Amino acid sequence: MGCRIQIAQLNLLVGDVAGNAGRVITAAHQARAAGADLVVFPELTLTGYPPEDLLLRPELIARVESALARVCAEVRGITLVLGYPRATADGLFNMAGVIRDGVLVAEYAKQELPNYSVFDEKRYFQPGRAALVLEHRGLRLGLSVCEDIWQDGPTAAAAAAGAQVLINLNASPFHAGKRAEREDLVARRALDHGLTILYANLVGGQDELVFDGGSFVVDREGRVRARAAQFREQALLVDLDDDGRPGGDAAGGLSGGPDTQDEAAIYQALVLGVTDYVRKNGFSGAVLGLSGGVDSALTLAIAVDALGADQVEAVLMPSRYTADMSNEDALEQARRLGVRTHTIPIAPAFDSFLAMLEPAFAGRAPDVTEENIQARCRGVILMALSNKQGRILLTTGNKSEMAVGYATLYGDMAGGFAPIKDCPKTLVYRLARYRNGLDPSIPERVLTRAPSAELRPDQTDQDSLPPYEVLDPILRLYIEEDQGVDAICAQGFAEAVVRKVTRLVDRNEYKRRQAPPGVRISQRAFGRDRRYPITSGF
Repeated sequence: MGCRIQIAQLNLLVGDVAGNAGRVITAAHQARAAGADLVVFPELTLTGYPPEDLLLRPELIARVESALARVCAEVRGITLVLGYPRATADGLFNMAGVIRDGVLVAEYAKQELPNYSVFDEKRYFQPGRAALVLEHRGLRLGLSVCEDIWQDGPTAAAAAAGAQVLINLNASPFHAGKRAEREDLVARRALDHGLTILYANLVGGQDELVFDGGSFVVDREGRVRARAAQFREQALLVDLDDDGRPGGDAAGGLSGGPDTQDEAAIYQALVLGVTDYVRKNGFSGAVLGLSGGVDSALTLAIAVDALGADQVEAVLMPSRYTADMSNEDALEQARRLGVRTHTIPIAPAFDSFLAMLEPAFAGRAPDVTEENIQARCRGVILMALSNKQGRILLTTGNKSEMAVGYATLYGDMAGGFAPIKDCPKTLVYRLARYRNGLDPSIPERVLTRAPSAELRPDQTDQDSLPPYEVLDPILRLYIEEDQGVDAICAQGFAEAVVRKVTRLVDRNEYKRRQAPPGVRISQRAFGRDRRYPITSGF
C-alpha cells in the first residue's frame, strides 16, 4: 500500500500560536491536495522555536490547547504530525502529536533534552521515557524529536519497537557546515538500525538564530534520497512503498543540492537572519552608516538582499580624518545597489563636544577619548534617523572587533541588530568577495585597501591589533575551542601576541554584554553560546 508523506518546512513566528496554527491548517490542506496522506511539521510547531521563558506562562499553554483543538476541528482526510508543548501532572513535555481525522491519537515526548550551546531545554521540559510506534497505511512509523536523533538511544528504541520508518521533527539551527553534519549523522542512524528516516527541519530567523531548513529523507542504506532547499520554505513530497522504502526520486528531488561552499551558505544565513529580524519585529526598513570600509560595505549588501534597496538607507558621516576614497567608494556602492544616501558631516558636533569638554579636559593630551567622541557623534545621528523613520539601525561590527573590544560603546556599537557580529574579519573579506561574484556591488578598492577606523591621521587597524590573519585564528582557538594560552602558543603563535589577544578578550566582556544581537553562523557565537562573567579573577 505504502504512503505519500509531505514534509512542511515552514518559517514560523515564536509566540504566535494562533498564526502558527493557521499555517498548519493551510499547509495540511495543500498537502492533501498534492496527494499526501500524512504531513510532518517541525519541532514545537505551534509555539515556534525557541519559545524560551514564554513556556513559563500558563497563558501560552492554554493557547496551545486551543490551537490544537482548532487544528483537529479544521483538518480532515490527512494525518498530521506536529510539535507543541504539553503540560501534564508530571510536568511540561516537548511533544510530537499525531492527529488523524480530527482526533489526537498519539503523543511522543522528546527524550533527549539538549542543554548546551544555544539550548537550555532542561530549564523547561521533562524528558520522555518511551518510544512510540504507530500504524499508518500498513507501515510502522516511529517518532522522535530533534536531539533524539543525535543520541542513539531513542532511535534504537524505535527500531526495537518495530518501526520501519522514523519521523524526526527538528528545530536545528544553522552554523557553517551543519547540513553535512546532520546528513552524515542521520545516515549513520539509518544504516545502523535499518530505518528510513524523514528529517523535518524548521526554517527562518529567530533573534540570533537562523534555522536553515534543508529537510531530507535517508533510506536504510544511508543514502539521501530527497532533500529540501536551505533558507526558504518548501513542501517536500516523499513516496514510501509498502516496506517503508523511498520509491524512485521523491518529489522535489535533490533540489537543495549538496552543501554549497561555506561562504554561500553563510551569506544566505545572514540575509535570512536580517530579513526575519526586521520583518518579524515590525520595522519599516533599515538604516546604517556607510564608511567606505569592508564591514559596512558587506552589511549594506546583506541589507539590500534581505529587504530590497527601497527599504534601506545609508548614511555617510565624514570627519576631518575621512579619506576622499572612503566617501567615493561608499557613494559608488550605494549607486550600484540603488540605495538612497545621506551625507552628514560630524565636524560641527565633534567641535561642539570638544568645546564643551575643554575645561574638564584641561591639561590632558588627546587620546582615544577624542576618537570615541567621533564614533558617538555618529551613533547619535544614526539613532536619530532610526527613531524618526521607524527603521532599525544595523550595526556593522564584526566578530574580531567584538572579541577584542575594537568598538565604541554608544558609538559604532549603537543599534538594533548586528548582521556580521559572528563573522571574523577574514571571513568578512571572503563574504564580500563571494557577494561580488554574484554582482560586483562593492568597489574593488574597498577589498584591497588597509582597514582603518579613520579616527586619527593615517590610522590603520594594525596600529593596535595583530594582522587579522594572525588575530582570527587565535580568537577561534580561544573563543570557539576554549584553548588556553599555552595550547595556542604550541600551535606556533608568539606568546606575547597570544597573551595580549586573550587579555583583550577577557577585558571586553562588559562591552559585549551591551552589544545588539546578531546572526549566529559559528558553533560558538557571543551571546547564548558563550556565557562568561564580566567580573572574574580567572
